[in-house]
Amino acid sequence: MSRTTPPRPFDVTALFPQLAPLARTATRLHPRAGSPSRHDSSVGGPLLWPAGEPWPHCDGPHTWEQVDMAFSLEQERERRGIRTEAGSRPRQDPHPVRHEAEEGTIDDEPDPCSPWPGGPIAMLPVAQLYVRDISRLRPPPGQAEADLLQVLWCPFDHPDHPRTALLWRSAAAVTDVLDSPPEPFGVQFPGYLPQPCLLAPEQVTEYPHFLELSKELRQQLGEWHRWQAAGAVVDSSYAAAPEEFYRNNLSVSPGWKVGGWSRWGLTDPLPRTCRVCDSAMDPLLTIATTEWNAGTGSWAPEGDQARDPLPPGTPPANYTFIVLAQGYDLQLHVCPASSDHPHLELIQ
Repeated sequence: MSRTTPPRPFDVTALFPQLAPLARTATRLHPRAGSPSRHDSSVGGPLLWPAGEPWPHCDGPHTWEQVDMAFSLEQERERRGIRTEAGSRPRQDPHPVRHEAEEGTIDDEPDPCSPWPGGPIAMLPVAQLYVRDISRLRPPPGQAEADLLQVLWCPFDHPDHPRTALLWRSAAAVTDVLDSPPEPFGVQFPGYLPQPCLLAPEQVTEYPHFLELSKELRQQLGEWHRWQAAGAVVDSSYAAAPEEFYRNNLSVSPGWKVGGWSRWGLTDPLPRTCRVCDSAMDPLLTIATTEWNAGTGSWAPEGDQARDPLPPGTPPANYTFIVLAQGYDLQLHVCPASSDHPHLELIQ
């Protein structure tokens, strides 16, 4: 099903022409619950993985601080009604995990003398993106034949969010598929298990976050008289801080996306340079907790709120069930010079 972001309230470059050369195209992914196959672009779906290639594991450290508990992968899937072939998959030894029962009791107390969890942890699929579905997705230098990006993570904090792994491959080269990849015994938080979702990619135009603009342009965006030329489109409630209208409605789109501009809010903009070659890194993928919130509701796809009622007890528009850092997003940036250089993980 296609999803369409409503047109922006007006062309912001008509009021602020300095923004025009800063425009970027982002691809909003619009994940919604479904039953993806390994041949689909998806969030939380099965990966097209070669049978002869080792499955990624995280070597840690995974140190239990005797505060948190791990959640059973199987129980969390059962709670959500997710059907998988997990019963036939290799599952790691649950020791020393403890499970939380519905009554609030705790079974299988971990041994306080043991690491938590013990040994390397099998990583979980987070996203699989085919270039055929996302035209703005570009393979890294030296991998022109690659047409499939796969993202996995360790479902335990490192130190305050899951550690990710990025892999590019040629889908046509995968002739013998791994049917039953290994899985971790559990996740640190239920929000680290992605709900299987299909995607409805859509291209939108973005402009830099307010904090990334020049001092002169930030000052202009904060002058109410300049916005009055847009008429009633800009509500007078923004008169005291018109730059908030720009932040919420005209700059960076919310939710899962490929490319575009980086989002800020938890901190001011930070340097995003490759620690190997000092190249400026490019935004690759935003893994979002919510598709929109109270401030960014104008970005909700047309009719979406009425068509897709949100399940109770989750953050607004939390279709993937992922919750990061109490509601923030994980933005992955890559070096344009080499895929061998480490990528950057940014919580904002």
